[in-house]
Amino acid sequence: MKGKNKLFIAILIALVLGAVLGLIIYTQYDKESAENFSKKIELLGTVFIRLVQMIIAPLVFSTLVVGIAKMSDIKMIGRVGTKAMLWFITASLVSLMIGLVFVNWLEPGRVVNFPIPAADSASELVKSSDGFSLKDFVEHVIPKSLFEAFAKNEILQIVVFSIMFGIALANMGENYTKPILKIFDIVAHAVLKMVGYIMWLAPIGVFGAIAAVVARYGLDPFRMYWYYFLSFLIALGVLWLVLCIVGYLILGNRLFELLRRIKEPLLIAFSTTSSEAVFPKLIEELERFGCNNKIVSFILPLGYSFNLDGSMMYMTFASIFIAQIYGVEMSVGQQIIMLLVLMLTSKGIAGVPRASLVIIVATCSMFGIPAIGIALILPIDHFCDMGRSMTNVLGNALATSAVSKWEGELDKHGGEL
Repeated sequence: MKGKNKLFIAILIALVLGAVLGLIIYTQYDKESAENFSKKIELLGTVFIRLVQMIIAPLVFSTLVVGIAKMSDIKMIGRVGTKAMLWFITASLVSLMIGLVFVNWLEPGRVVNFPIPAADSASELVKSSDGFSLKDFVEHVIPKSLFEAFAKNEILQIVVFSIMFGIALANMGENYTKPILKIFDIVAHAVLKMVGYIMWLAPIGVFGAIAAVVARYGLDPFRMYWYYFLSFLIALGVLWLVLCIVGYLILGNRLFELLRRIKEPLLIAFSTTSSEAVFPKLIEELERFGCNNKIVSFILPLGYSFNLDGSMMYMTFASIFIAQIYGVEMSVGQQIIMLLVLMLTSKGIAGVPRASLVIIVATCSMFGIPAIGIALILPIDHFCDMGRSMTNVLGNALATSAVSKWEGELDKHGGEL
């Protein structure tokens, strides 16, 4: 536990030092020099993120296959999967609705007088959303090749293959599956061992990521977009409150133990704007909290594809905000349709760079909102992404713990790996 606290403190120190260094560069150097500094220092964050990304695919594959195959009972797989999907769908709808209610109530797009963005400032994102269709969604979900999915880190495709492979193993009988499950189990534990080594590089990654963004933008995003950012934080706070209340109703006082357990993953997700970066560490902490390893291995990978609560809330919030800026009036019916569209199109975007923004662009185009308006939120998106990444981690930790409790598979005392 002492080592864990040391890492947590080191991350906090790196966060502060990175912000201070970035602010010094922003105030003391010209824009070109600050940009050059940002490009170099953010490589520290890139190294950390890539190291984590390197182990996600083998970890998802090995843990999910073992988790499903060890269940052996297909009825149990169906029962756990149904409970997980009910949580994911409900949480997604609640998150989207909270974003919709608060952006309409606070109306940040009508209070602040924003300049219309340059047409080329978000051209890459607009281009990324061209041709967004059901066909593209299906192709992104169903793997053409497992090796291609591994090469491109397509987590949802790996999840789909792993579930089918795990169910097949579960139906083959213990004599056939025992040797291969032992191999996958060893691989999973070896990768988790690597997690411990990589996490000690987290403070360096946090330092680089924060220093880069503050050197590039300074505190201007907070000044320029203070009302938009404050409105988003209020909505995010309400979402946290709802999630924690539901978590307390299910877990009781153990909710506070869970929050203590996942404080490091929450802080790393906040600092690096990547919920993916803490996936391996989250598996470890949830098992230590007392969640059944079979359920963790099954639900958490699914959650990273279907249960991105912070990102879901941000999509409705940002889409309506852009509509408000351009004076596009939307009826309650249109907004509800938008909510349902986002509910569907946002699934399976885990691991896609700036996925939330790409989905927002596609949705804006669908509802006659100028898609180029995405440029309005680009300067502050990094800071908003801190909050939504952190919320994604909380949502998935609660989902896994809740299903473990419902299945009677939550160890009351937890344990150490």
